[in-house]
Amino acid sequence: MMRIGGLLLVFLLVLPALSHGDEYYDRQTEKGIRNADTYAYLLIAKAGQDGEKALPLLREALSYDPDLPAVYFALARATFSFSGSGLFDSIDYVIGGIDAYARNFWWSFTLAGSLFFSLVISFVLAVSLIFAVRIFPDVPLLSHDVGEAAWKLSLLVATVALSAVSPLLLIGSVAVLTGLYMKKYNRIVVYMVLLFLFCYPLLSRMALGYLNAASSGSLKAVVQVNESENNDYAVEALHKGDDFASLFSYALALKREGRYDEAISAYSRLLKKKEDPRVYVDLGNCYIGLYNFDETKKGNLEEAAKYYQSALKIRPLVSAYYNLSLVSREMLDFTKGEEYFRSALSLDRAAVAGYRAMSARKLNRFVVDETLKPSELWDYAFRVPERFSTLGVAVVPPAVLSLAALLLGVAFFLLNGSGGSRAYRCRKCNKILCERCETRAVWGQMCPECYSSLIKLEEMDVRERVARLLSIYEQRRRQRTVLKALSFILPGLPEAYAGKILFGLIFLWPVLFLFLLPASVALFVPDSHLVAHGFIKWTSFIVAVMLYAVFHIITRKRIAKGWL
Repeated sequence: MMRIGGLLLVFLLVLPALSHGDEYYDRQTEKGIRNADTYAYLLIAKAGQDGEKALPLLREALSYDPDLPAVYFALARATFSFSGSGLFDSIDYVIGGIDAYARNFWWSFTLAGSLFFSLVISFVLAVSLIFAVRIFPDVPLLSHDVGEAAWKLSLLVATVALSAVSPLLLIGSVAVLTGLYMKKYNRIVVYMVLLFLFCYPLLSRMALGYLNAASSGSLKAVVQVNESENNDYAVEALHKGDDFASLFSYALALKREGRYDEAISAYSRLLKKKEDPRVYVDLGNCYIGLYNFDETKKGNLEEAAKYYQSALKIRPLVSAYYNLSLVSREMLDFTKGEEYFRSALSLDRAAVAGYRAMSARKLNRFVVDETLKPSELWDYAFRVPERFSTLGVAVVPPAVLSLAALLLGVAFFLLNGSGGSRAYRCRKCNKILCERCETRAVWGQMCPECYSSLIKLEEMDVRERVARLLSIYEQRRRQRTVLKALSFILPGLPEAYAGKILFGLIFLWPVLFLFLLPASVALFVPDSHLVAHGFIKWTSFIVAVMLYAVFHIITRKRIAKGWL
């Protein structure tokens, strides 16, 4: 309902645009606004209400905003059919929508944030569930070792102490304790947990960057200008900005709004900070605005050409060559104009084709503006915060978590390399054994009773041997029952319970990641927002269900064959 209400509000605000779409879009492009998101969304909504005219409306929306993934996904749905052409057209539009993510900052940013949080949270949840499952078979082993060597009680005390500092350190210390009873390849999981803890300051910084950027007015203004969506908000929000991205975007917004003298002043301040060829190009464009196709002001053309040449002295830019070709022809020097145009084509033919498609003898469509690159928008979004934060998961600075993870890693390595005796279970009857309490040498990690009943048949009475075999069978049956029950809960848990920790994580982590992704998307993009990533949410959910089913079948087959 909130989303529908939001669409209705937008519909009422831009109702004139629907009745005079071409005129509205022309007015916008004259101000340098080439991506009409709002109008494209309205056309998508209108296409959803009118099935017969859906395709023409969606194609019109695509022409108004070719960088909007939602248009491509709507076209994929509208063109889908089980015919060959319908299927291939739909796939092409899906690929186009995925490609458009790279050109649309907010769509790519919110998706990356959703993927990041889903990846981190699913990893923490996966290892927590695995170690929770391992508590039942591993705690008796640790308890046995503490009874044999009292100094190992200090390990439990250290775990309790670390849990008071952070739940993440509790997971790390539990991983170390249970890792002592793992086979070698399974210990990779312990090191993965400790690496996660060591990198937590960086991860928390990234998390804060995503959360803060989502509510940053200055970032919104910078993105709107550089993706040619809006100028007004940037003029109001960035006038006090002093960093390169803010000042560059502010100057560009002023230029597109026709406030050339103010834009020239802002660009001049930028050049004092950094000689960037893009600044020279846009500064030249300001003088094109001052020229305004007035024959009495042709001196501004010469001034613009001077700044384009200054840009080329620093680095060859397609926009500088292309703008010089237009200025030269405007000054009736067609030979130079052709030369500059060919230079632009040699650098980037596709870019020149895009420039010509938008070209018109109007101020903001005559020459090409330079904008910030997508990587610069991302850098701006993740500007270094003044203070680090643990996001409420610890009572200590993040660096302490890294130090604790390093110490836990060293302790784990030394404990595993010390070669001291540790409790283990008989692989047949699950009885707890260790070298201190078992003086008789056994083979294959079996207790003497199982060894006698299975290998040394002459050492045990027939009735005792049969009773022993029946008890082993009953124990195995109970274990299979537990494994089957766990297989219905989540994939990977049966593997973890059976001691195959690494396989358990490989099965569990992807499924949790895909199931959590829609929730992570909702964290960044409320249902009332137009950028909803509906395609990603449904795709992740469907793939998660498929993976769950595949892993469940694999696990049940492994249980049936006795491999778990």
